[in-house]
Amino acid sequence: MRGERRLPRGIPLRTLVPNAITALALCSGLFGIRYGIAGEWEKAAAAIVLAAFLDMMDGRIARLLKGQSKFGAELDSLSDVTAFGVAPAIILYQWMLERLGPDTPAGELWARYGWLVALAHAVCGALRLARFNANIDAEDQPHKSAGFLTGIPAPAGAGLALLPVFLWLWTGAEIFHEPLLVAPWAALVAFLMVSNLATFSWGSLRLRSHVRFGAIVVIALLGAALLSAPWETLSVSAILYAASIPFSIAAYGRVKKQRRSAAERVHSPPRDEALP
Repeated sequence: MRGERRLPRGIPLRTLVPNAITALALCSGLFGIRYGIAGEWEKAAAAIVLAAFLDMMDGRIARLLKGQSKFGAELDSLSDVTAFGVAPAIILYQWMLERLGPDTPAGELWARYGWLVALAHAVCGALRLARFNANIDAEDQPHKSAGFLTGIPAPAGAGLALLPVFLWLWTGAEIFHEPLLVAPWAALVAFLMVSNLATFSWGSLRLRSHVRFGAIVVIALLGAALLSAPWETLSVSAILYAASIPFSIAAYGRVKKQRRSAAERVHSPPRDEALP
């Protein structure tokens, strides 16, 4: 009918932009795998860092453009599993295997047991994201309601797992290339991803107006440092993040104590009623 208004067909452009960025993050993770297999460690590590930056941007752009979608959420999870679970695991495995030599006794030992460490990181990354998706609509999320995350997020897990690579690229010290150091560290990071520990959620931080200018300066300096001295900057950033975990646990403990006290005040009877 002439008077009817025809609905526009097709997909709005605002939903394609964040999904395209997520796809780029997925491609960056796959490039990390390619460079890791080829033994180009600087490019492999840089690809994972680029994937983390794109992963940080896609959600913000989706909210800015009001282009959130269920398809985008699923694509983001698949991208995260590849870029921050599978790719770092393969890079670490190949990095150690090349150093030890696949035909040496130490290389054969790493090929057998180091692969289990790599599998642990990839599997724990997938389990963390599956848990996140399963709880995304849950009403009872004490960590999220308090502004915390449960376990370390996948991008941070990838960065921490690759910390020995960053330190080795920075210093060239072979101590960071030792299996007895790399394997336990990678296993610890895998555990932290699926743990129930409360960690800081930087997206929940709210800056006061008088410190916003200073925050912009710090971010600009951090970006400049990342471009001029990438491995030093990434190493220090990963170490500082790891050091913040005990403080986040303590901070959430205070929140739990405050909530418990508030709940006791609500459920306790008035003083005059409590008297016999």
